Amino acid sequence: MKSQVRGGTRWKRFAVVMVPSVAATAAIGVGLAQGALAASFSISGQEFKVKAKSLVGQDFVQYGSVNGGKDLEGKDFAAPVAVSGFSKAWITDMCQSVVTPKVPFVGDVTLRLTAGTGKDKVYAEDIYLDVSQLKTNAEFRNIDIGVAAGALNAGPDGKPVKGKPGIQPNTKANPYGFGQRAEEAVLNDVEQKAWATTAATFKLPNLNLSLHRGTSEECFKD
Repeated sequence: MKSQVRGGTRWKRFAVVMVPSVAATAAIGVGLAQGALAASFSISGQEFKVKAKSLVGQDFVQYGSVNGGKDLEGKDFAAPVAVSGFSKAWITDMCQSVVTPKVPFVGDVTLRLTAGTGKDKVYAEDIYLDVSQLKTNAEFRNIDIGVAAGALNAGPDGKPVKGKPGIQPNTKANPYGFGQRAEEAVLNDVEQKAWATTAATFKLPNLNLSLHRGTSEECFKD
């Protein structure tokens, strides 16, 4: 993403998202709702990368939406995303990185975060992930494909089940669009790009955050 930097305000644009964003499949046909916003806050103009050895999530759901915000030049942008939700998720060997380009007097700077590298895993509850690209090996248990997005958390009687994720609260998405769900999703060797993550609870054992000149410390290369 091109950007023009003036002054020293670019340092304020670093955004640290404390968990990886993971969608369950890279080639999913998602139904996008025109003008919908997947996250309930203003999206930054920078995608971030996440790599993980594994993610195990319960009550997986996924549907299509659009993120909108301002790029690093302050111009409006919109990006299609696959929004994934889990009631609980455990992540092993997580690495997250985001590059801020052309910092005055410094050049490109990479912010790198790692966690869950020891015996304790990263843990999250009620997590939603806005993903634009994913590479992984995925396995699902009791999966339903083609569910209407508005019915992802519905039980056999058609009523919402308490504790089951559906369309993210306080956001907009097409309730009649494409969705899928599963009791459990297991993702191995994850590499992804994402715009946003929200969650109710995070636990990040062995958290390590560092800044590096250049882009050599990104979690993975495109």
